[in-house]
Amino acid sequence: MPDFQVYRTAGSRIVAGEPLYRQSDGHWQFKYLPAFAFFVAPVSILPAPRQAQTTDPRGRDYNPWSDTARVAWFACSVALLVALVTLSLRLLPDRTWRGGTIVAVTILALGKFYAHELELGQTNILLAVVVLLALEQWKGGREASAGALLAVATVVKPYAVLFVPYLVVRRQWRACAGFAAVLAIALLLPVVRYGFRDNLALLAGWWSTVTASTPPNLGVSDNISIAAMYAKWFGVGTLANWLALATAGLLVSACAWMLLAAPKTGFPQYLDAALLLTLIPLLSPQGWDYVLLLATPAVMLVVNNLGGFGRPVRWLAIASLMIAGLTLWDIVGRQAYTLFMVSSVVTFCYLFQVVLLLRLRRTQVA
Repeated sequence: MPDFQVYRTAGSRIVAGEPLYRQSDGHWQFKYLPAFAFFVAPVSILPAPRQAQTTDPRGRDYNPWSDTARVAWFACSVALLVALVTLSLRLLPDRTWRGGTIVAVTILALGKFYAHELELGQTNILLAVVVLLALEQWKGGREASAGALLAVATVVKPYAVLFVPYLVVRRQWRACAGFAAVLAIALLLPVVRYGFRDNLALLAGWWSTVTASTPPNLGVSDNISIAAMYAKWFGVGTLANWLALATAGLLVSACAWMLLAAPKTGFPQYLDAALLLTLIPLLSPQGWDYVLLLATPAVMLVVNNLGGFGRPVRWLAIASLMIAGLTLWDIVGRQAYTLFMVSSVVTFCYLFQVVLLLRLRRTQVA
């Protein structure tokens, strides 16, 4: 759980009033808003791991089960994973398949991403659950609460800021107000520990860390973003950047068309949120493969509506999900798996899922 250690370090720094963003952290830099460090501060206070009597084959000299904070974080992550699947199924409109079947196919498609998330101790599951809780508020007619929760999701992962233009396009002004209020509080929260001037320095440090750490990650095989796809094919540079911008522009334009259309379904926000969550790892330059767990609502929506597609499209939908989810280096071998990832097959599979979501909206199915 190396990413958990990043959170614990950030929590200890904010408790001590120390700088959060340091180049000396290397790859394991804290890349979240300063307010999130307050959220994870409690894990830095829990007891540290004690020495174990034996050393495992990798040379670790502590017993992970003695690390109270690590065990608690893992348990919470598993509970959040259950909540993610449960909420996605419960909010799914017009269910046509049995719940057990939808969940089983979803786990087959996304299981390896769930496992990787838990192994790293990441917080993408938390992001997805908060967005789904916002959907639940929306369904109940509580727009301001939905917007506030989307702001909380942005504190968890800045990716969720993608929902801001959506709220504006949908003219959800109460949601916009709720979002703005909570985000303003989050941005000002570190003032209580650092003061106004140092808080501004923290925010500048956050932006510098995020932008400076992006280019080195584009060539990593596990990065499935559109930007990484072109960087793998043509190398990090001007050509890859322009191709990525052009492709992202076309994708965003197509999705904007969908959002501007007047949906006739009873709960269109489910498909809207499913689409935006799926776009996050594709559009973010640091879209690691396990971030695709955010596509849980999208996968359930596609699976639930397979009957509405023609036979060839139906089989392509299933095949793309299974290819992306069941290709494991433990089975195919490290060399074949590396080629699979460098070829950006997973990126194409989920771009196809986006196309399917757009088709569901065009046909007014969801």
